[in-house]
Amino acid sequence: MELSPSNKNPDMPERRKPRRRGRWIVGILLLAIAGGGYAMRDRLIPGKPLPAKAATTPATIPITAVLAASRDLPISRSGLGTVTPLNQVDVKVRVDGQIQKIAFTEGQDVKAGDLLAEVDPRPYQAQLAQAQATLQKDMAQLANSRKEEGRATRLSTLGAGSSQASDTAKAQVAINEALIAGDQAAIDTAKLNLAFATVTAPIAGRAGLKQANEGAIIHANDAAGLVTITQLHPIAVQFSLPQDDLPDLLAGQAKAPLQVSVDSRDGSRHLADGKLTVIDSRVDTATGTIKLQAEFENLNNALWPGALVTARVIVRTDANATVVPSIAVQNGQKGPYVFVVKPDSTVAVTQVQTGETVGDFTALKAGISPGDNIVLSGQSRLTQGTRVSVTQSDISAQHLALEAKQ
Repeated sequence: MELSPSNKNPDMPERRKPRRRGRWIVGILLLAIAGGGYAMRDRLIPGKPLPAKAATTPATIPITAVLAASRDLPISRSGLGTVTPLNQVDVKVRVDGQIQKIAFTEGQDVKAGDLLAEVDPRPYQAQLAQAQATLQKDMAQLANSRKEEGRATRLSTLGAGSSQASDTAKAQVAINEALIAGDQAAIDTAKLNLAFATVTAPIAGRAGLKQANEGAIIHANDAAGLVTITQLHPIAVQFSLPQDDLPDLLAGQAKAPLQVSVDSRDGSRHLADGKLTVIDSRVDTATGTIKLQAEFENLNNALWPGALVTARVIVRTDANATVVPSIAVQNGQKGPYVFVVKPDSTVAVTQVQTGETVGDFTALKAGISPGDNIVLSGQSRLTQGTRVSVTQSDISAQHLALEAKQ
């Protein structure tokens, strides 16, 4: 029995709508299956080619390259050194007395002979006057003894006097002459002491801190002097190198004085350039090093006595060395190598034998020739045969850095 619309339960769901949705879903699935089968049929048709994949080209790696160059490579060795004055004098007084005057200023540049101080000269003036008076007295006695000698000699010749009296007179003359010589020596000594009361600079240089003041009593045997004068122009630097460098040092110094440059201890500032003057006569057995000394004009006072510096001496020059920037050289399990850019824009791994490193450049003894194009940056992404796009660098500009270090 069908219920009329008026008799339907409003809470009862209508069943026809879900059935209609199910039919639509089934229809869609059948169409999808049919479409897939049609496509598969086309793929399996004999003689019909399969669709080709799109061809892919490997991406090129951007790198910077530089041409290996041939040039003379200055080989240098460096060591920690000390600035040492060629001459330094602790000025002391040579007579006892009271300082009447200090004539220099601490830190002043003085010349040889400049007045430094004056010691009270009056005691030495009195000694000189006394020595001169004694000389005058003894000269008068000498004159009298010579007259006595003359009379005694005449009487002895005439037979009126004894020969003993003549001999005694001659001896007295000799004694007085000796006294005169002693008096003259006393005068010279008094003059020296009087001169020593005036203290002058024995060398040219810079005066240090004064060690005595005006009015102080000083003595010739005092341990402390009056002031220390240090020569600054020229000045020396003493440093040491391993004994293995001695053959190159001797060979180079025999041709001409080797060039030496000095930087600050941390290498941040260049201070001076000079020449090697001394190679020590023996190797230090405790350290296995040889001591060296170089001289510098030091006109700008860049080198100060006692300062620690880094000294670098060019021991030889390797002519026509093949060089590349050091950052181009890589290290692998088989040793150092570089990437060489080939004409087809791919790279090849090339083992090399490295030589000396100077500044930012390294010499290559084997594996590379001048003119080879060497990868300078971007190596981390490269392997054998990698295709690259090259940005060329000019090594001549980089050579300026190398020349600045010579």
